[in-house]
Amino acid sequence: MKINEQQPAVMTLEQKRRVQDRNIQSVFSEVLMESGRAGYASAESSDTAVPLADLVEQSWHQWYQVERLGRYASPEAPQDLGQTFGNVLNKAYNEGAYVDPKAFLSGLSSEELDSIQSAHWLANSIEVNSLSEEGALNLLLPPAAQVDVNRDGLTQSGAAYSIRFPNSTTPPEVVVAWDAATADLTFQERMTYELEMMLPAILSNIVLAPDGSYSHTRSPGDPDFSNPMAADDYSYVKVTQDWIGHLDYFKSQLDPVRYERDRGFWSSFQEQLHNAGAK
Repeated sequence: MKINEQQPAVMTLEQKRRVQDRNIQSVFSEVLMESGRAGYASAESSDTAVPLADLVEQSWHQWYQVERLGRYASPEAPQDLGQTFGNVLNKAYNEGAYVDPKAFLSGLSSEELDSIQSAHWLANSIEVNSLSEEGALNLLLPPAAQVDVNRDGLTQSGAAYSIRFPNSTTPPEVVVAWDAATADLTFQERMTYELEMMLPAILSNIVLAPDGSYSHTRSPGDPDFSNPMAADDYSYVKVTQDWIGHLDYFKSQLDPVRYERDRGFWSSFQEQLHNAGAK
């Protein structure tokens, strides 16, 4: 989605959130590219003469205003977060923090670190020296624009890990298909299908013993930690077909309403993938 693409006059909250997510991903992908880093594979450059420094400020405040009804709707969210974290983002861009995020974080005041902690809902105070490169970098990005630097299928923010779909490595044609297939879903429905899309990355690191019982789970950073979704031949079309086959096989055991709903979604997503030219 282009940053300056005109949107319908009336949108639901979830539609507004998605528009702002894609917008801020595009802006901060340009920021990362300026620093020699990869942003979102699905990001599109802006068709505007507005300086990137101004887009950083604008995109954050637009995204934040919508998320005051979403991510930051809790009364626990600081009322001045839009300003304080916005100041951190502006400072990070102006000082080239994305080249060496840990060095930049080391020079911030305790108040600035508190603002970062609040913006990302981190449970613990930020210990800069213990951060990974990805964990540090993502603290200096708005939550919706965080990236999976090492392509392990997880997005690390500070010391915390999250899974998301689409993420920064998802091919653009898949994102187009996903947005079309999920356009009318509720937040809860979309979260369910997002989790199901990421199951290959989760399940591939569960190790079974020779007798088939559970042995252990590989942790991020382990030498044998794997992400099958990063493979060049990974097929999203096959994923949809596998889900359709699974539902058909267990149809007699499923609630009819659930069967029709889930099969309808995976069939729609598969059609959108074909339309977008995704594999």
